[in-house]
Amino acid sequence: MWESLGLVFLFGLVTALATGLGALPFRFLGAVSEKTVAWTNAAASGLMLGASFGLIYEGSAHGTAQTIVGGGVGVAFILVGERLLEGHEVSFGQIQAEGAKRVLLILAVMTLHSFSEGVAVGVAFGGGEKLATLITVAIAVHNVPEGLAITAVMYPKGTRLWACAGWSVFSSLPQPLMAVPAFLFVEAFRPLLPYGLGFAAGAMVLMVFLELLPEAYQNASKASVALWVSLTLGAMILFQLYL
Repeated sequence: MWESLGLVFLFGLVTALATGLGALPFRFLGAVSEKTVAWTNAAASGLMLGASFGLIYEGSAHGTAQTIVGGGVGVAFILVGERLLEGHEVSFGQIQAEGAKRVLLILAVMTLHSFSEGVAVGVAFGGGEKLATLITVAIAVHNVPEGLAITAVMYPKGTRLWACAGWSVFSSLPQPLMAVPAFLFVEAFRPLLPYGLGFAAGAMVLMVFLELLPEAYQNASKASVALWVSLTLGAMILFQLYL
């Protein structure tokens, strides 16, 4: 029994650590200009929109109405978060003001979203180790662009690359923590999946249109921003289809 629980936790930990790999492409970036910041925001927008479509599709397989309710809660979460942070001096390491608020909201969304992914790993073990391995690999690979999206927002604001990778992994730590109880109480946790998936989708879509794209349009041409969003959105959707 304890051996099985250790394996479940290990699989969940692998998915969390994979998120940190999303920071690696930024190792090869040089100086970050305002235009580069705009393009990274556009790229993060496309990745998040693509991930949202995948989450809605996956959530609908478990319950369309529940996914819609979760999406509404996710939208409300961002709106309430914006209202609570409005008018306050917010800082996140070296990041100040609007940039710090954006980072906090994205980390909060990604971290809460990770609870549902952790549940997915634990629930998958209820169907056998082979199924759990496939689900774990799928989530781990899916987590890499999530780490890329987090780093795309944090790195241009002055956060060190190792810290971006660390915060990316931190956002996924609920996965090993939730995998074990979900494995133990598989039938009790299964109905929560569509709510969690819908929540993440709704929150990420609103973050894109409320925070990321407006800043991107300020520092780069509309055509270049639209191109980056389209390319990363298409790549993310294809990535999920052929995973």
